[in-house]
Amino acid sequence: MIFRLLRAPVLFAAVLAVRAFAATGPAGGDPGVALDITTAPPAAHPPAMESDSVIAVVEDRIITFEDLRREISPRLEALSRTAHNEQEFNKLLGALESDLLNELINRILIVKDFQKDPKRHIPSSYIDNAIAETLLNPPFDGDRAKYLSYLRENGWTERDYRKKVEEDIIYSVMRNQQHRNESVVSPARIESYYQENQSKFYQEAAVHWRMISFNRADGETDPQLLERARPVLARLQAGEKFDALAREVSQDAMRAKGGDQGWQTKSNLIPAFADPLFKMSPGQTADPIVTPPPGGCYLVFLEERKAAGIQSLPDVSGEIEKILAAQMAREAENHWVQRLRANAFISVAHDFVTADDPADSGRP
Repeated sequence: MIFRLLRAPVLFAAVLAVRAFAATGPAGGDPGVALDITTAPPAAHPPAMESDSVIAVVEDRIITFEDLRREISPRLEALSRTAHNEQEFNKLLGALESDLLNELINRILIVKDFQKDPKRHIPSSYIDNAIAETLLNPPFDGDRAKYLSYLRENGWTERDYRKKVEEDIIYSVMRNQQHRNESVVSPARIESYYQENQSKFYQEAAVHWRMISFNRADGETDPQLLERARPVLARLQAGEKFDALAREVSQDAMRAKGGDQGWQTKSNLIPAFADPLFKMSPGQTADPIVTPPPGGCYLVFLEERKAAGIQSLPDVSGEIEKILAAQMAREAENHWVQRLRANAFISVAHDFVTADDPADSGRP
């Protein structure tokens, strides 16, 4: 089903503010300015829908306007930053509310599927721990008064919230179980994906390198910096290991890792480092590099090099496996939810359904 809150006879106050703001701006909106839902002027709008108005019935459970508002409200600010004008905002909001209403429906069906088996239950200790963790973290930070105020603002009793937390856990457990069932990807499927999508695995030339840093002291000149670097370079040329010396003398955050900078492409490096690194052979150390203040002096060492081109199947098989496992999990979850929907009674208020979608589905 596809649902459209914007086609209902009411809009959220915050949404109305955004639309009013967009309407008062330049035609088409300014693509460089995000819509502001906090400072927009008020607008005339239809009478507000009651927060307890029922917008959907799923089996013996109802979804109210307040339930949907509660899901959408935290996302409005991010949505307004993404949209460049009123038309784009409405399109994004329409997609969001469809997704969230469908998610609320699916959630009810998944929880009910779990509860059909009397042997399945969530231990009380799991729920207690989840609530305790919520209370300890922001925005409550251990303040029970803030927590209780939050419950009152959302119209929940502690018992209501406990039930919500339990259903959150059930929803997560059931979805994770579906994903685990589809976690095995055959080597043949990995190879097939690789052959069909080789362009996705093109990589730029890259270097794996290490660095020893000498930070510039106040008033220290370039020649003075070089005087500190030369004895270390001599030790390297005498055969000492670069990583061991980096742990001993380097003055940057990667000292503990032997100066390891990982893999980087040329475009991600400043020319002072990129130019020597992409000309060196593995195992070589470049001459000391001095950068202008507040920069310092640096010794760079090339560990390995990768040529530009399509990565080999062994190099990307792990990445492909994750892609395919996630794809299979999504497909399995969609099929599972569709089966649940096919055997359930679902009725959605007329104002929340498009003309080309039925308001009811499932059992009569």
